[in-house]
Amino acid sequence: MLRMVSWLLRGAALVLVGIDVFLAPLGPVARPLTVAAYLACGLLLAGCAVLEHRGTRDGRLPVALGLIAALSAAASVQQDLNSLLALAAIAVIDAGTEPRLAAGWGVFGAGVVAVAFGALAAGTGAEKAVELCLILALALLMGFNRRAYRVRAEQNAALLAQAEQLRTEQRRTAVLDERARLAREIHDVLAHSLGALGIQIQAARALLEGSAGAERVGRADDVLAVAQRMASDGLTETRRAVHALRGDRLSLGEELGAMAAAHEERHGTPVAVDVTGGPVPLPPDQTLALVRTAQESLVNAAKHAPHRPVTLRLSYRDEDVTMSITNPLGPPGDGTGAAAGTEDSGARLATVDGGYGLTGMRERLLLLGGTLTAGCADGRSWTVTARVPR
Repeated sequence: MLRMVSWLLRGAALVLVGIDVFLAPLGPVARPLTVAAYLACGLLLAGCAVLEHRGTRDGRLPVALGLIAALSAAASVQQDLNSLLALAAIAVIDAGTEPRLAAGWGVFGAGVVAVAFGALAAGTGAEKAVELCLILALALLMGFNRRAYRVRAEQNAALLAQAEQLRTEQRRTAVLDERARLAREIHDVLAHSLGALGIQIQAARALLEGSAGAERVGRADDVLAVAQRMASDGLTETRRAVHALRGDRLSLGEELGAMAAAHEERHGTPVAVDVTGGPVPLPPDQTLALVRTAQESLVNAAKHAPHRPVTLRLSYRDEDVTMSITNPLGPPGDGTGAAAGTEDSGARLATVDGGYGLTGMRERLLLLGGTLTAGCADGRSWTVTARVPR
């Protein structure tokens, strides 16, 4: 719309200049030359409009503008015919708005040279020539101002596009972070329960395999085999779910005590809880991270070292809160268990979660500025240590 209005104004200026040209008292030689220059400028302006409408930004547009400036400036040096200079000024302004500064200076130079030659040919005084050149210089400044405004507008548009792209990337990152959080919640909540179910089913099958081979025992074994497969399939589907709910939680010490009691009741394994230091309230994210770490570690202890006692230590210190879960390992070959992650880790009970738990715990703590280590340092016990800053 603005471009159309701009060209309508140019057309109106061309018509007004034409009226002045045809009504001006010119001599028999100057009139045809002036009319020819005016008509040529009109055709060139029409050509410029076509090029701009097509979006063509090549060397043809500055050349056409330079011809308009030269023809109209040379004809405007005549006495009582200053209106033609308006066409030259329009050409200089348009050239000044071009992306290349050389285009504006070139068209301005063409107009100045044409004024100088026209003044010499017509015998016009130097004062009028200087006046015309100053008008062209003012037009060049106006063109450069328009160019600067357009450049700023384009830069602002580019900045807005970049800002929108940045907001889109931030939203995408937030979505990915939320997906990762939900994945950890899915694993820690539902996978924990399904993993414990799988352990119970495997233990029941182990007991049935040692009994008499009666038909009822065989059928029960088949039913438990189906149940175990369902638990494994449910664990796989759980990882694909996109639901996570968080409610009000107990304090960290109470959570760990309740978890230890539930583990003892479920697996028949003693769990000793040792809390040192003055308890301090922790942010919900940190409390949840330590609770999930303890859950995963207890499940791993039941998988890889069944019926072995577990020690859970929670230490409140000035700089951080540290939690460690330790379960002793039996000597090689005694069948009491092996460290998770070693070659014998699946000897007694097959791993249910595919090893994702340790990765999930480490990622959760890393997001909170904490750390997680796991290993068998002394060769006799497996220890998982989690730390979060206060």
